[in-house]
Parts: sequence; structure tokens; C-alpha cells
Amino acid sequence: MTVSGEVRRASRWQDAVRLLLLINASAQPVPPHLVGPAGAVGVVRTQVRLQKLDFWLRYPDYLAYELMNEYEAAPEETNLLDLAEDILSTDEPDLRRFPMLRHRFGAFEELNEGLAPLVEKGLVSKDQVLGESRVSEHIYYLLARGREVANDLAAQAPALQWYVARTRLLVAMVDGLGGTQLKNRQYLLKDYADTTIGQHIAPITDQARARLVQLRTAAANRSEEN
Repeated sequence: MTVSGEVRRASRWQDAVRLLLLINASAQPVPPHLVGPAGAVGVVRTQVRLQKLDFWLRYPDYLAYELMNEYEAAPEETNLLDLAEDILSTDEPDLRRFPMLRHRFGAFEELNEGLAPLVEKGLVSKDQVLGESRVSEHIYYLLARGREVANDLAAQAPALQWYVARTRLLVAMVDGLGGTQLKNRQYLLKDYADTTIGQHIAPITDQARARLVQLRTAAANRSEEN
């Protein structure tokens, strides 16, 4: 949200660039059994996975909270707390937030508007797997030109380095998890799950910062005891 209470929205260009960098970071090698378009150098399978990754990119405070969850599961990985603090000790949660609506299956925003320029320019290709009565899977292919443009953007526009760093962090954090698993993880946070359908998901910055202080204090106490 903005100070005036209006919802802050990304421009079509911002959506396209964010999605291109996210797809570039998260795309996996195209498996032999999947018949992709000519020039495909990677693939992101399922709309759910792309939506859930995009949510964490658009809500840095939720990403920091998830990093703290990872830390509690593996307290020896103190760098996870450092990464969370990197996010929460700055204005990043406010400056980088682009709110998403809560739908039946969690955070959602139609991707077609942001993907359209990427498809038109031959950077990304979309495909669908049809079920008996509806689309059962959305597939997003990163094309060779898309990878080239993504890498050029990151090199030529210093302001985009934040997206490069955050998309890499996201991919490392969720390595091996599918879209449904990511959706279930996001629902574990009550603030997210309790958002009324059709309403924008609210930030949790203050809550995340308070939790970071608690975890830092607990870690310091353990260190003193040892």
C-alpha cells in the first residue's frame, strides 16, 4: 500500500522485467520427454509455482519471514538470519512491495499482461496441458533470446541487480519444491491465510522485525551458555 492508502501497482514494463528475471532464475533444463519450442533453454512448470515465487518477490517481508522459518529448522545456518536482516533493516519491504489479492488458492494476479511483451518479443513461450474439462498445467519456456536479454538487463541496469539477487535467493530457498508445496507453505502464516478473499494481502513488516529481534536474542543467549 502507499501512504495515501492507494494500492501501489507495477507498470506493464515492471511486471514484464520482473517476470523475465524470475523465469530466468527459476527455469530448469527442459526434460527430454517435454516437447518445447525451438530455442527453449529452460522451463518453469505450473502457474502456481510462478505465482508463489512472484509473491515472495513482491512481498520482501514475507520472504524474510520464510528465511527465518528456514533458520529455525536449521539454526546452524546463521546466514539465513543475516539475509532476513538485510531485507528488514532497510526500506525494502515498503519500496519493493507490489500488493497481490488473496484468491481461493492464495495470492494471485493474472500473469498474461506481464508475460505478453515477453511472448511478443520472442523471449518466453507459453504452453498448456489440457485436462478433461480445463487446463491442467501451464508451462513457461525461457527462450535463448530471453536468457540473453535477462543477462543483458542485469548487466546494464544496476537498479535491476536487486531483482537478480532476490530471484537467486528465492530459487535457492525453494529448490526441489513444487507449486502446491509452495502454496501450502505460504498458507502456514496466519496473516496470509486469514486475508479475506478478494482483499489485498497486508504487509507483516513489523511482525517480521520483532521476530528477527527474538531470534537474534535467543541465538546470543545460546552462544553465551556454550
